[in-house]
Amino acid sequence: MRFTVSQPALAEALGIVMKGVASASTLPILSGVLIRATDGVLEFQTSNYTISIRHRIAARVEEEGDTVIPCKMLSNITKTLPDAPVSFEISDRQVRITCEKSSFKLNTLDPTDFPEFPTIALERSVELPCDILSEMVSRVWRVTSTDKNRPVLNGVFMTVENNTVRLVATDSYRLAVCDTQVETSSLEGSFELNVPAEAFNDALNIMGGQPTIMVGSTDTQVVFAAGNTTYVSRRIEGNYPNYKALLPPTCATTVKINVEEFSAALKRVAVVAQANSAVKFEISAEAGTMGLSAISNDQDQAAETVDVEVEGASGVIAFNYHYIFGCLNVLNREKEITLELQSYSQAGIFKAYDKINYLYLVMPVRI
Repeated sequence: MRFTVSQPALAEALGIVMKGVASASTLPILSGVLIRATDGVLEFQTSNYTISIRHRIAARVEEEGDTVIPCKMLSNITKTLPDAPVSFEISDRQVRITCEKSSFKLNTLDPTDFPEFPTIALERSVELPCDILSEMVSRVWRVTSTDKNRPVLNGVFMTVENNTVRLVATDSYRLAVCDTQVETSSLEGSFELNVPAEAFNDALNIMGGQPTIMVGSTDTQVVFAAGNTTYVSRRIEGNYPNYKALLPPTCATTVKINVEEFSAALKRVAVVAQANSAVKFEISAEAGTMGLSAISNDQDQAAETVDVEVEGASGVIAFNYHYIFGCLNVLNREKEITLELQSYSQAGIFKAYDKINYLYLVMPVRI
């Protein structure tokens, strides 16, 4: 097996498939990348039995074949090489890698031991704009639960219907929902799928430069495909909770807040709330202000007032400031957000409207 490939293309390919390498496994084969050389094409595959990634690039193939090389080692070597052709020659379970004046010899693994790439028989699929879907995923995926006893909450619930894409995530303490309008001529009817959060984020990260991405499902898998890359993960089974029942039809108080001023004030107040994460929000309709205050376990105190526009009743509510930052961090490009309260003892709902509409519900804490 002999082939030559450009250093930038090799580095990019390894960076893409690296997400599929098992981080801690007793099986050495899972730490490797399968490289298959055919006429003018190199195919890279990685797998950890939960996800599988395949990526193809052009190369000058002098002798076809396949091999498995330790992926991290190969990636580290490739990053140090100059922008020049990189030649591979495999013989006797070893690979010789040369690039200009550099040469390396690495032991290889038996490609027959490598897991087969999953057979893909799609039940449903939809093609969506990659940049928009990436932005939507970045806004919700961290809100998913990490509790393995509730696997249905470990995923991002995606629905596509009537050209509306909606993503939903919750960990039972907060709920994030975002939606937008797109052209989805590739879809007939509706599409829904619960996608593992990290897989969704990883797939969009490695395919984010493509104009569109195909999202599909089989009976056990979720499949992403864009350009020369295919990403396959196990899908999450089970019925997603009825999140719409958590959203009140009306609200008693509406607070319009400047994002930059609010975020800066909350950062200052949160300095004394490291151990006790509750921050009190005192909303005054008469004064048009929202007071933020916190007290530490050692009775240190911090307070600040933010000018806001209030419609409705005044009152006091407290939130875990970590959860509020979870909302503000993904809305840092927004100028204004709205806080809606049905009452001061129920969940607060932060909303932002733009090309992508965003809703973030967070449960209050006792004060």
